[in-house]
Parts: sequence; structure tokens; C-alpha cells
Amino acid sequence: MGDAAGVGPEIIARAAASRRLRSNCVPLVLGDPLVMERAVRLTKARLRVRAVSGPEAITPNARTLWVMPGSSPGPGDFIPGRPQAACGEAAFRHVADAVALALAGRVAAIATAPLSKEALWMAGHRFPGHTEILARLTRTKRFALMLADGPRRVVHVTCHQPLSEVPGAITRARVVDTIRLGEEACRRLGVAAPRLAVCGLNPHAGEAGLFGDEDRRILEPAVRAARRLGILATGPIPADTAFVRAFSGEFDLAVAMYHDQGHVPFKLACFQAWGGRLESMRGVNLTLGLPIVRTSVDHGTAWDLAWSGQALPDSLLDAVEMACALARPKHPLSRADGR
Repeated sequence: MGDAAGVGPEIIARAAASRRLRSNCVPLVLGDPLVMERAVRLTKARLRVRAVSGPEAITPNARTLWVMPGSSPGPGDFIPGRPQAACGEAAFRHVADAVALALAGRVAAIATAPLSKEALWMAGHRFPGHTEILARLTRTKRFALMLADGPRRVVHVTCHQPLSEVPGAITRARVVDTIRLGEEACRRLGVAAPRLAVCGLNPHAGEAGLFGDEDRRILEPAVRAARRLGILATGPIPADTAFVRAFSGEFDLAVAMYHDQGHVPFKLACFQAWGGRLESMRGVNLTLGLPIVRTSVDHGTAWDLAWSGQALPDSLLDAVEMACALARPKHPLSRADGR
């Protein structure tokens, strides 16, 4: 359910009432049933909320939203629109429970609503976000964050860390690992021969060492190593043109060196606003390298919109759809024939 004080419950209610979601899966929400009932009323979704002990007890019904309760704050136990320790603790527990269900094969995939990093830390969980929590819970060493919206895709070498620490965190091995994870993900998403644009770290990709030597010392050898593995990687390419080239179809995936290098151009391309108001929020966050399928929305808790009735479910619908597509070939619960 994500953070109860954010937009998670609302976008879940809107998404769960849509034919698009129901045609792909039978959703199970991990959260508080009373909170979800409140979200259903707020959004006027035509759903009945029912508590359930586990996925095995679910009976598919297009008008029933199944919720598996946990240690969650109820509707009167939190203040909408701000980070709180109780919500951070509950969000962490829901993620842990979801991972346990997925690892046991009891659910086909996980699609997460946004949580608050600040609330997580207030609750004592020192993780930068979902990606790192999932890696720890699944004991995954090689992992990466990827954003995808149709043919527009970006994977990140580093993610949730201060910009001042990024140059020291980028190593040849880490870049090669990220390139490999991204290339594998593109193949799973249906790209037969993925072409990768590897972004430079420094302005102008270092300009032959004039603006930093990381591009020449680390990135160029990493790209050569990836090409020796048969990966169609090009770079390092100056980041200000890499995304123009990638999103216009020359490449299937951009490899960003840090969070905002990848997130900013992706959201400029995939989010639409008019008159200061967001009209559409497309895109999916995928965690690569895990032994389970996990996708997420490509936005945060949106405190300013929380419990206002205005939050858009677009990204969550995209995330569920992609999770189902990735899980379907490998998980018996998600076969098209329902068996």
C-alpha cells in the first residue's frame, strides 16, 4: 500500500476499479482494510473492501478489493500529507511481507505504491528506498533501478546517494554489471538486440579529460568490456544528447550514472503537465537483478496531493501491467488460462 499518509491508498483504489488492471491480474493489497475503505469512498470507486488472510483465500471478483491486514495505522492514527514513524514502519513491514509472499511463490509479482524515505528513517529503517530494501530482503548483490515507458528506458549505475559521493561509487565493474542487467531487462521486455547508450559522468563526457578523468579512466574501459560480452553498448556519450538520441529511437536503453541524470529527462518525457497541474504520469520503476518480479510507480508520496481525491493512477496501472507481463512466462499463478 505504500505510505498510508501519501497517495498510495488513493491510486490503488482508482487502479483496482479499472478494467485495465482487472484484465491482467487479481490484486491483493497489503495494508489496512479501513484505510482502503476510506480511499474507496474518497475516489468513489465501485469496490467492496474485504480482509483476507492470504492469497490462497481470494475468490476472483471484479468488484472486490482484497486486503491482507498487517500492523498498519488505521484511518485515525495518522495525519495525511506528512511523514510519520508509524506509517514508515507499516510501509516497511508491508514490503517485507510482500517479498516473503513472492519468494514463497504465493504471489506472482509485486507492484509497490510510494513510500516515504523520511518516514522510513523516522521508524529506524536506514534505507534510501524500496530498491535497497528489496535487495537486502532478497540477499541480492547485483541490482539496479530501471525506469521504463514503452520504448523509453533508463537504468542507473548509482541511485539514492548524495551527488558528492557518486564519482567514488562508480567503478568499472559496477558499470559493466549495470549494463548487463539493463541489457537482460530489455530482452525480457521484448527487445531482441538491445542497443545501449552509456552516458558520460562529466560535462561533455569529460572532454578528453579536461572536465574530469572518470569517463576516460572508468567508463570507456567498461563499455569496451561490455562489447566484448556481445552487448551493443556505445559511449560514454555526453548526457545532454544521449537521451535525445535514445528517446528518438537510436538506442533502446540509456545508462545513467546517477539518479537525477536519468530521472529528470525520463520524467520530462513521460510526465505531462498543463497550467501547473499534472495531467498524466506514465512510467514504471523496475528493480533489476532480484529473484522476484517487482515494479513500482515512478513518483513519490506526493504529500501535497495526499487524500485530496486528485492523485492519478497512471503509473501504478503501468507498473501492474508490466509486472504481469514479466511474471506471466515464469509463474503458474499468472498464466493466461488461469491455471
